[in-house]
Amino acid sequence: MLDVSENRPAFKEKSRAESVAALDSVDYVAINNCPTVSDTIRFLQPSIFLKGIDNINEPNNMVSELLLEKDAVESVGGELKLTDEITISSSDLLNHFFSFFSKETDEFLSAFSKRYSANDLFEYIEQIKDLKILVIGEAIIDEYQYGTSIGKSNKASILALKYRYAEKFAGGSLAIANQVAQFCDNVDLFTVLGEKETQQEFIEKKLDKKIRSMFHYKKNSPTIVKRRFIELDPLSKLLEFYVFDDTKLDKTQSKEVIDHLNLIIQDYDVVIVSDFGHGMFTYEIINLISNKSKFVGINTQTNAGNTGYNTISKYPKADYICIDEPEVRLDAQDKEQALEEIINKLSEKLDCNHISITKGRRGCLTYANGEFYPIPVLSGKVVDSMGAGDAFLSISTPLVSIGTPMDIVGFIGNAIGAMAVAIIGNREPIDKSSLSKYIKTIMNNKHMR
Repeated sequence: MLDVSENRPAFKEKSRAESVAALDSVDYVAINNCPTVSDTIRFLQPSIFLKGIDNINEPNNMVSELLLEKDAVESVGGELKLTDEITISSSDLLNHFFSFFSKETDEFLSAFSKRYSANDLFEYIEQIKDLKILVIGEAIIDEYQYGTSIGKSNKASILALKYRYAEKFAGGSLAIANQVAQFCDNVDLFTVLGEKETQQEFIEKKLDKKIRSMFHYKKNSPTIVKRRFIELDPLSKLLEFYVFDDTKLDKTQSKEVIDHLNLIIQDYDVVIVSDFGHGMFTYEIINLISNKSKFVGINTQTNAGNTGYNTISKYPKADYICIDEPEVRLDAQDKEQALEEIINKLSEKLDCNHISITKGRRGCLTYANGEFYPIPVLSGKVVDSMGAGDAFLSISTPLVSIGTPMDIVGFIGNAIGAMAVAIIGNREPIDKSSLSKYIKTIMNNKHMR
């Protein structure tokens, strides 16, 4: 199956540049590498900046970007002009004449678009902007060591790779806070670093500027590092090292965390818990979060570092649960029962009426008050699956807190997940503008007309 991110843009930057350069009126063409248009404007300092008038009919966040671009061009003595002419979008052409999705996804999109428009979804996304969010969870540094294989060692059964380069990403709760900050203006992070090898300077550099951080420090421990060794071409993870101390916080430190959370937790509209099972969450901290949050969304992750002990039922209750299918089946100790039955039991056990279960290449299943909403996958090409579930959690939790219908929650969650798997690691979060454009593109599919 092909997907939008795998085949877009269909007209690559070089082709677009060559087409523009072929015009008699054009003297020079350059491909822009700046992260925003405003950055480019300040660099080039144009006298006139042209934009299509169709931009004023875009979602609110895109109109906000247009205003920022207007400010940028005026700051360098230039002027913004809007052109009013026939607009031919390559996305509209491709959506009209080609299908990038499976039959199942096409049928879902056709039915979904009869219930909602893209603007309906954008309105829900805009509504979470002013929520006050607290992200609680372990800070993790994801380190990727890239190499290319050069063969097997002659003297041992070892695969040898030639080192190429390395990357470090802000992962765990850091990545979740960064993602939430793309959609919400008031985001705080409560996390535990290691007392030694804190990596705090790197972490503060990588966090979005709007995030206010509250750090506690685990005694005699490093900040968690997950170091992956990766075959570069094709991208394939071979081995990982965990640099961490996964023992629980001692009583003194647990009390420090509890006292701090007691002072602040009720100030937040939404609490997002990302529990990786590496020692931060004692039972006392878990009970406090579950019982004193106004609205709490919880994700517990199973990984090599917690060997299956970190399941969702360690929490006494939740307002929203977001985990993947293997994790909910591990919690239920059942590999075969219908997923709907497992969700019903979990809902009753944790008194939770809103649940999302992500299913990888099979999309997701969302639940609310006895109703189920299956949402097919909206991607096909996977560069790196790490971080996709965290992206889903990041946007779905505030959406659920404002009463967004769960089929919309699943759709937006799958959309941001589809974009996340096209990015290596947590290299960058998905911004609001990109998500809005992605949603608009897939909802303009030809089968909806």
